[in-house]
Amino acid sequence: MTTIRIQFSLFSAFYAPLIATITGDFLRDEGLSADWSVAKPGVGAVEALQSGEVDVVQTTVTRSFEALEAGQPLQARHFAVVNEMDGFFLTGRSPDLDFSWSKLEGADVVVFQGGQPLAMFKYACHKAGIDFTRINLIQPGTPADMDRVFREGTGDYVQQQGPFPQQLEIDGLGHVVAAEGPMVGRCAFSSLAGMPDWLAGETARKFTAAYRKARAFVAREPAAQVAHSMKSLFEATDERALAACIAAYQEIGCWSSGIEITPAGYDAMLDVYQYNALISQRHPYDSVVSAPPAA
Repeated sequence: MTTIRIQFSLFSAFYAPLIATITGDFLRDEGLSADWSVAKPGVGAVEALQSGEVDVVQTTVTRSFEALEAGQPLQARHFAVVNEMDGFFLTGRSPDLDFSWSKLEGADVVVFQGGQPLAMFKYACHKAGIDFTRINLIQPGTPADMDRVFREGTGDYVQQQGPFPQQLEIDGLGHVVAAEGPMVGRCAFSSLAGMPDWLAGETARKFTAAYRKARAFVAREPAAQVAHSMKSLFEATDERALAACIAAYQEIGCWSSGIEITPAGYDAMLDVYQYNALISQRHPYDSVVSAPPAA
């Protein structure tokens, strides 16, 4: 079998399509196997891709925006979408069926320190019509740090990807009050990227065929079945929390269409970064995105 070297920029159940590609039989059916890793702090997955350490990375088109803004030549190409929606949830201390985003004003909210997660949160606040500057931000660092401080009693709300929020609910320490995705709208939130030479080869076509089937699996099959198929990589997570997370992402439509990165989804990410003043121009779609390798 040919081994595909895969790296995640951030590992969470939000990236279930790629995880299921690894944990299911999809790669094996194409004569492939996987050697996977998570990017080390301070060393991005795209850098590992460009250095030849890995073949495929889970990343986002906004990483290419950042490179273009810095005047760096683009080598990696984004060839498939992972998520078509923002995957962050807001979790509060108590159930709140009447939650409105205005309740964040004046509240202590544990959020990411920067990058795309913070940009998406700011944009969601903008779409909700609230004043982001009136939120008391708590920014402890890594996703694990954010989860820890909220568990220890810091903050009224916390911004997290699944399955962190669902595990908080299982543990009786929090209640999901909102998902950012529906507020932000459809977008090319996360993607797969590879180098042009690799994408032109037969291995890339086989990988893409496996990934296409895996993404359809996580979108359409019962959440409990999807969760069970991935449980081996989430040993510290209750399987009920993992299933609840998958069900929530299915419900908001994270994986509802094909694997192509659409111009509309790409433009939506430009909107987010333009609102946050993180880009000086709207970088052309064709400078960042390639079509998926054909089967």
